[in-house]
Amino acid sequence: MTSSVPPVDRPARRGGLWHHLDFRRLWIGETVSQFGTMVSQLALPLLAVLVLHASTFQVGLLAACESLAFVAVGLPAGAWVERMRFRSVLLVNDLIRAALFASVPLAQALGVLTMGQLYVVALATGVSTVFFDVAYQSYLPRLVDRESLVEGNAKLQASESVSQIAGPSLGGALVQVLGAPYAVLVDALSFLWSAGWVRAIEARPPRPEPSADRNLLREIREGLAFVLRDRMLRAIAACTGSANLFASMANAVLYVLLARQLRLSPGVIGLIGSTSAVGGLVGALVAARLGARIGQGPAIWIPIAIAGPCALVAPFVQRDWTLGLLAAAQIVMWIGIVVYNITQVSFRQALCPPHLLGRMNATMRFLVWGTMPVGSIVGGVLGTAIGVRGTLLLAGVGGSLAFLPVFLSPLRCLRELPTYAARAVDGESDAGLVASES
Repeated sequence: MTSSVPPVDRPARRGGLWHHLDFRRLWIGETVSQFGTMVSQLALPLLAVLVLHASTFQVGLLAACESLAFVAVGLPAGAWVERMRFRSVLLVNDLIRAALFASVPLAQALGVLTMGQLYVVALATGVSTVFFDVAYQSYLPRLVDRESLVEGNAKLQASESVSQIAGPSLGGALVQVLGAPYAVLVDALSFLWSAGWVRAIEARPPRPEPSADRNLLREIREGLAFVLRDRMLRAIAACTGSANLFASMANAVLYVLLARQLRLSPGVIGLIGSTSAVGGLVGALVAARLGARIGQGPAIWIPIAIAGPCALVAPFVQRDWTLGLLAAAQIVMWIGIVVYNITQVSFRQALCPPHLLGRMNATMRFLVWGTMPVGSIVGGVLGTAIGVRGTLLLAGVGGSLAFLPVFLSPLRCLRELPTYAARAVDGESDAGLVASES
């Protein structure tokens, strides 16, 4: 059993996916879009803190709004996306996000910008991001063959890491020169750029045929069942979800510490963010080789086990040499996070039957990103109640334990992880695929 839509434009043996025209178009558009996203991720909280003088709780609430959509529409988004052309979903949601971010500098120019508008922009862009990300992760296996998934995810992660290196520094400089509201315009332009490259992609799988017995709730249940009945996918969901919970707690108050308590300039804050992303680039470059050397299962749990304790540096940072220690800790942390992400996402894509890709990705995003608004709100509340540093310490301790679900699962010692194609060759049905690791 194989995918009903064969990958087009297969890459040449030498040079891999660099010879894959449609992959290059997807990669170029997403790379520039990521640069813009890094700018707005820095500019929005600084806009709230420095321009609108938001409280610690309001900053945490803004962070929660950015990820709340994964709880609100995460599950049905998978079923809806599977009824559409993935390319069209990417294009439309790029344009929506461009318009939303462009509204921020426009409101500032008119003198009507408020925290309420930032909440709305964060919520609405979150909804668009849900649909974009589900379609994006489901589209990649249709563009390239499954043997190239790790390479494709690694290249996309590498470009994201490069944007994380340069993006915050660029964002900090733009905030200082243009002001935070106008720096957000860069993100709007980057989404327009991404839309142009997505539109140029030639691979266009046919629109799914409508089914007479189509039922949204049943389709959602099928996606949930595929994830929750598989022991390894459950472990990945638990690990990533708990890591995101505690990371969101920390992120909700980190900018308050750096900008308000330590009084660092936007440029310095951006530089700290950029140095942490050096680790992401290293992780993207070594992920495939590390998996080949230590095994695919250990390449999931070992990196996240190393990454977690690095968050324990942030609670103790001061306006001195400890800023360098924070940057070093974030480099190590992001090496681990990126290796973990590339390995587990590639495993999920290879394990899933083609007709369930959208629902599987949506279910995983619901489970692992749905914890983020909770973490952001808890971080804002705790930051007000026990202080920023106490909140960062609790988040660091929790994040250090996030690796346990994958460590205690079969992933701990498997050198090669199962794939849908291999299971299908063994004669397993889709029902068997769901239940085989229970």
